[in-house]
Amino acid sequence: MRFVHQREMMKSTNLLVLLAAIWSAGVIAAESARIVAAGSLKGAFTELGAAFEGKEGVPVRFEFAPSGLLRDRLLKGESADVFASANMEHPQALQDQGMGSPVRRFARNSLCALASPKLTLNSDTLVDRLLDPSVKLGTATPKADPSGDYAFELFARVGNKMPGARERLVAKALTLTGGPTSPPPPKDRSQYGKIVEEGAADIFLTYCTNALQARKEVPVLQIIKVPDDISVGADYGMTVLGKSEAGARFTDFVLSPAGQAILGKHGFSTMAGN
Repeated sequence: MRFVHQREMMKSTNLLVLLAAIWSAGVIAAESARIVAAGSLKGAFTELGAAFEGKEGVPVRFEFAPSGLLRDRLLKGESADVFASANMEHPQALQDQGMGSPVRRFARNSLCALASPKLTLNSDTLVDRLLDPSVKLGTATPKADPSGDYAFELFARVGNKMPGARERLVAKALTLTGGPTSPPPPKDRSQYGKIVEEGAADIFLTYCTNALQARKEVPVLQIIKVPDDISVGADYGMTVLGKSEAGARFTDFVLSPAGQAILGKHGFSTMAGN
């Protein structure tokens, strides 16, 4: 009889341990945050996530992809706690559907020309080389990736100064990244550096932060500043989806002095003083 009693007590103890483990796992899951973000944020947000976890004790899981593709997935019902985009329009589309909090601008970026060392060019000659039929010009895919939209906006600005130039640039542009059928980016290096290094494009119009990362990996690549009169800037916006407390805490951290310092370290213009 005593043996039966001890066995029943052991069963009860094991059940309590199991229930405690299930409850603990549920608490951890509830307090974690899934962040879906523009691919250009990968380096900065990876560091931001580590700093946030260290400060707040909240695990963060990231997925990086072109902002337009992420927007479409979220509108179709995919779940996340925060959406951070390379423009303001995509998160605004979620807020307009009642899915997200008011969109907060948290950083700025701009376009640079990442170029092969085989080309001789500078800011003054950039437009001429972009128009040169012998120069392969690469961009991201418009609508799917805001970087592509910004590149085509740059084409329009060139066209405002040189009639017919926009059409020529649109016709020759190779949309090599960011689209639904584009090859996935390599996991261990910059896709833009790889594209220019291997000759798929002689010049690739991408964010200056992406260009800096590419040149760290391939030091011979050139980064050319876009002339001010055709320069295109990018506002980055984010929204908290649903009523995620962990997501709200993460966005607050991104906009904190510590978060803004990390973004600045990775080449973004920050909201300090704005």
